[in-house]
Amino acid sequence: MNIAFREIEGRSAGFWLFFAALGLLALIGVSSALYMEHHGHIVTGMDNQIVWGMPHVFAVFLIVAASGALNVASIGTVFGKTPYKPLNRLSGLLAIALLAGGLMVLVLDLGRADRLIVAMTYYNFKSIFAWNVILYNGFFAIVIAYLWTMMDRAGGAWYQAVGLFAFVWRLVLTTGTGAIFGFLVAREAYDAALYAPMFIVFSFNYGLAVFLLVLMGFYKWTDRPLGDMVVLRLKNLLGVFIAASFYFVFVYHITNLYFTKHHGLEAFILTSGGIHTALFWVGQMLLGYALPLAILYSNLGNSRAWIALASALAIVGGLAQMYVTIIGGQAWPIELFPGYAVSSSFYDGVVHSYSPSGVEILLGIGGVAVALLLTTFAVKVLRFLPERLDDETVAALHGAK
Repeated sequence: MNIAFREIEGRSAGFWLFFAALGLLALIGVSSALYMEHHGHIVTGMDNQIVWGMPHVFAVFLIVAASGALNVASIGTVFGKTPYKPLNRLSGLLAIALLAGGLMVLVLDLGRADRLIVAMTYYNFKSIFAWNVILYNGFFAIVIAYLWTMMDRAGGAWYQAVGLFAFVWRLVLTTGTGAIFGFLVAREAYDAALYAPMFIVFSFNYGLAVFLLVLMGFYKWTDRPLGDMVVLRLKNLLGVFIAASFYFVFVYHITNLYFTKHHGLEAFILTSGGIHTALFWVGQMLLGYALPLAILYSNLGNSRAWIALASALAIVGGLAQMYVTIIGGQAWPIELFPGYAVSSSFYDGVVHSYSPSGVEILLGIGGVAVALLLTTFAVKVLRFLPERLDDETVAALHGAK
């Protein structure tokens, strides 16, 4: 590609302050994990009913967003959309950084992080978790190889093939993440094949929202020209992915409402679930879907400030979606014997409560900070960002219309 890529200088006081703030948040996140490791999960809001807490909300969001962040590179490589090709390097970098941040939270939250080597060397291939260990490690290796084909002339001949392989692999990876929930037949809120394609669409939504914010942020803070041609294309694509996410959520709940056995669960999520109902309607539907779509497909969508707001709202909606899915799915009681009423001292038939502790939230924020810290460091020391992406440059170099 005949386009100049340059590192960012990163010499200003503002840059180092931002970098130090991310480092501090990452350190606080790791310290929170060590605190939980030392005192046990009793210091969290989790118990033997809600075993996946707030850290899993952040971890799954980051992992799903990592796959979606690579979508920008896939559009340029696999589908031949040349205006996206200058963004390939940043897309691959952000995918790796988000996955690293998400896995950090996931591993530290599970406890006994030193035992991770066992999960990486002894596999139970009947477990979807074992398959995901392979998928995550493979994603790192493939995306790193993909970046090599972009940044080294020696790898240029492999660019198309590796890009196609990375596209297929990330679809499989996100399918595996969705299958974690879809294969949990004991949980009524999960146990649905729709989770696999639904998580793929979620990844497009979350990943592109994060990518847009990072792209506009870097170019604004470094005073590099970024034309409307790139921003508006990504903005319109984000609107499509948000609408597709809404469609899959709508189909999921309509399907559940069709079957009488799921009416109790749907009433819990949609009407009587307290925080879960509030997050579904306000966090997910209003902030995550309705407002971003209204912004992106109105005159407000021509303003970068409003596009940034819509992207941020899509991220907030995504976190709300993950909370409702992960926490709400566990809060609804397991039906041990369908068709029978079960009563015991072990909370049978009882909706479980959960209040996340501060250390859980700080660990999740630490994972986000790690992802941004890795991205910021990489663009400072390596050539991930084009010097300019103004409309004239993009149109002239790639023949875009």
